[in-house]
Amino acid sequence: MTDHRNAGYERLFGGDDLTFGLGFPLAGGRTETPDPDEEARLAARAEDLGFDALWARDVPTYWPRFGDAGQTFDPWTWLGYAAAETEEVTLGTASVVLTLRHPLHVAKQAASLDRLSDGRFVMGVATGDRDPEFDAFGVDREERGERFREAVATIRAAWGETYPERAGAWGDLDGNLDVVPKPTAGTVPMLPTGRARQSLDWLGEHGDGWLFYHLPDDTLDAYLDDWRGVGGDKPFAMVARTELADDPDAGPRAVHQGYRAGADWWVEYLRGLETKGVGHVLVSVPGDDPDEGLERLAEVIDRV
Repeated sequence: MTDHRNAGYERLFGGDDLTFGLGFPLAGGRTETPDPDEEARLAARAEDLGFDALWARDVPTYWPRFGDAGQTFDPWTWLGYAAAETEEVTLGTASVVLTLRHPLHVAKQAASLDRLSDGRFVMGVATGDRDPEFDAFGVDREERGERFREAVATIRAAWGETYPERAGAWGDLDGNLDVVPKPTAGTVPMLPTGRARQSLDWLGEHGDGWLFYHLPDDTLDAYLDDWRGVGGDKPFAMVARTELADDPDAGPRAVHQGYRAGADWWVEYLRGLETKGVGHVLVSVPGDDPDEGLERLAEVIDRV
């Protein structure tokens, strides 16, 4: 596999220190459309405070039972907007649902965003987990694993070859068509999310890192050991919901995808993740005031 080192990947994984990213929306809830101007202002503020990445989820349709609509905007359009409002921060998807998108569209969209952001784009990829969407898009949910593998191979070919020849359930390239532009580093880094209905060996061979959900410490240790066995020195990234208690000495209370705890506990916890070998953590803006939340979280990160 091509050894690519685009600017976004290097920002997240090029050094020895743990890096930190935030997920859109940076303010407001997850069922209504956020204010683009406010999100752009907060994105620039996050970059100024030293956060390393801004991530957008791919949620094609809103299913109230699931509880959120991501940042509601299409991730390609949204990250293009964010690219114009920032300068150096990595831009990522967490994650593109490859099973519901045509791989040639994804290849072109991802390479375009990578070019327009000067190589700052890193692409998390997933199989999808909202059952009604598969019927809406005419996709057999039992074929997700196969469709995911085929999409990854097709996208890689579209980036790495000129006038590629490939055929699949998505269509047929006979060598008379090319997909342009090509990415800045020859390919865009792809991080499978969760197991993506694949074997661990496949993830280690075809992923440029592994993006996973929040895990308890003992489970995380086992996953990191397994990942090193198949991925070698490829990075491991994870989610950690960061709710900051008012009392800096407060111990942890489990919440969805993370903890609520005091600042001192969070410093030690994040230092522990760095020691374990986690490369990047996708954290969340704590509290109801996003400006205050960003600043409080940046203070914690500065101590790690």
